[in-house]
Amino acid sequence: MTDKIEDAYRTSKNIYDGVLTQSNLFARVYINFFWGGTYDVAIAQKLLSFIPDDFSGKILDVPCGTAVFTADKWLKLEQSDIVCLDYSIDMLQQAEKRVGEVAHITLKQGDVESLPFDNQSFDIVMSMNGFHAFPDKMKAFDETCRVLKSGGKFISCFYIKGKLRRTDWLVNGILARKGWFTPPFHTEDEVREILSARYSKVEISTDNAMLWCVCEK
Repeated sequence: MTDKIEDAYRTSKNIYDGVLTQSNLFARVYINFFWGGTYDVAIAQKLLSFIPDDFSGKILDVPCGTAVFTADKWLKLEQSDIVCLDYSIDMLQQAEKRVGEVAHITLKQGDVESLPFDNQSFDIVMSMNGFHAFPDKMKAFDETCRVLKSGGKFISCFYIKGKLRRTDWLVNGILARKGWFTPPFHTEDEVREILSARYSKVEISTDNAMLWCVCEK
């Protein structure tokens, strides 16, 4: 399964950013029809706004992808210690082109289901567009919570099922078969239950078939 996921992101690395940012006509038609016009850039900006511009703690970005949404923010947080982790070497290579070599950012290959960090290592765990791709989502929820400090924030967005029928068809009929998404998928209520079992405060919002959340441990 992991090889299938890695292959999927290797073959899509040249179109990945364009689809997420809707930088071309094909991407805009695709997002408007299959995803109800959900604008990933706006969701990313909202999530990043929960991190102060003068933040000076430790951040884990998993999966960091190509850093298309986060590079500018991470580069400005010079007093922070940021680890950008992804399973895909191809995604990391794209991210490296954006963030370069700076002292406060570390790019690392790794698996969210077995994070190579001690308990309570990070003040913030950011996870954009990752959970719908993770094979063992419950282990990923456990691991991202485990490495988060008490009082820390888990900030995330990902696909949820049951909101738009055409999105569910796309995910199950195409994206999951190609390896970009991995079942099983959760509903909004299921996600709320999962997060509430791990965090003391849970804030959830949805935009069509995309859910974003800010949780405090």
